[in-house]
Amino acid sequence: MNDWLIRNALLVDETRRHGDLRIRDGRIDQIAAEIPARPGERVFDANGRVVMPGMIDDQVHFREPGLEHKADLYTESRAAVAGGITSFMEMPNTKPPAVSLEAVADKYERARTRSLANHAFYLGATNDNLEVIKRFTNEHGCGIKVFMGASTGNMLVDDPATLDAIFREARTLVITHCEDTPTIDANLAAEKAKFGAALDATRHPYIRSVEACVKSTKLAMELARQHDARLHILHVSTGAETALFERKPLAQKRITAETCVHFLHFDAHDYPRLGNLIKCNPAVKFGEDRDAIIAALADGRLDVLATDHAPHTWAEKQQPYEQAPSGLPLVQHCLQVALERVHDGAFSLELLIERACHAPAILFGVRDRGYLREGSWADLVCVDMKASQLVRREDTLSKCGWSPFDGETFRSRIDATWVNGHLAWHDGKLDDSQLGMRLEIGRGRE
Repeated sequence: MNDWLIRNALLVDETRRHGDLRIRDGRIDQIAAEIPARPGERVFDANGRVVMPGMIDDQVHFREPGLEHKADLYTESRAAVAGGITSFMEMPNTKPPAVSLEAVADKYERARTRSLANHAFYLGATNDNLEVIKRFTNEHGCGIKVFMGASTGNMLVDDPATLDAIFREARTLVITHCEDTPTIDANLAAEKAKFGAALDATRHPYIRSVEACVKSTKLAMELARQHDARLHILHVSTGAETALFERKPLAQKRITAETCVHFLHFDAHDYPRLGNLIKCNPAVKFGEDRDAIIAALADGRLDVLATDHAPHTWAEKQQPYEQAPSGLPLVQHCLQVALERVHDGAFSLELLIERACHAPAILFGVRDRGYLREGSWADLVCVDMKASQLVRREDTLSKCGWSPFDGETFRSRIDATWVNGHLAWHDGKLDDSQLGMRLEIGRGRE
């Protein structure tokens, strides 16, 4: 069932070449300039279109268990595959939160029977689960998520001794959300005093400020260096933070950083038009931050490009600013958004693939994925770089039913996605007759 011959493709990975690719038993069996078809073999004619590795999204919130009115593993994994994401790593702030080995294992069991994409899950850190953190290895999941500043209930780790112990004791990669809560609280109080009931999303980047991000990011980096921990800082949203990271090969780094597609696309000028629809934490900041993030992604200071897909219902987003939850649905259009910057000339397609496919595979030690290589799992995406696509609400696959890109036209289209050799998305239709696999995570603290 998972055997294909893809012909006449522009195969793009570290390099680009025109050729054919054979899939056998779910893996890439052969790549060559021309591969003769076997009797009865299913053939997919790429007709010159790009075939690239599927994205590995290291940060999504699929809301299951407990928040299934917004999203779940079934709906969001299908939206991800339609967007060219073949593997995802899902966050622990569900209900109940995944702060025990049993809760993480429960998520894997749910995904085994529901997820169209390949998957892995994080353990969440709290002020009181250090003993669990000590036991957690890459055999249990992909890393330990630490909210160093966020409104996430008991998952906000704000005790200095606990933070120190987490970085000292963690046996896997430590992943952080970095915003300084006292700074945010002070900013919010000042904004409420100034604007009162008129406070709206246009003030969000001033409340979740550059200073709040930089202060928390510096603290995380200090703790990682003190304990020689491997640290991965999520969703970098400011130009000031990009200056903190090194420009050297990923394999040589102990501290790495990720940014997200919406920070490449939106800036503060979009708040009057979109309001709470682009309210997220950390906040979409200013034009100069957007430009600096794109530059840092291009030159290697930022290592990974992901989504931070975090859907909420339309009704929830229509509430007043303070009540409206933070987060955007992004997986279905993430690759198209990133390709807009390729069309603009900000970076090459090869560099995009390095940040969205290769880097997550290296960083987490994801086995046999992220590349167009013989022997690797056939997680592939066929992209038409010349076909424009209008984003329409009625085409939304995420359960929330809306997108911040509604009404925009992208210059590329995702035509097909293979997951483990299974053609799961083709010509606007899903085939979920075969489901994704648990990712093998091969790196720990080393």
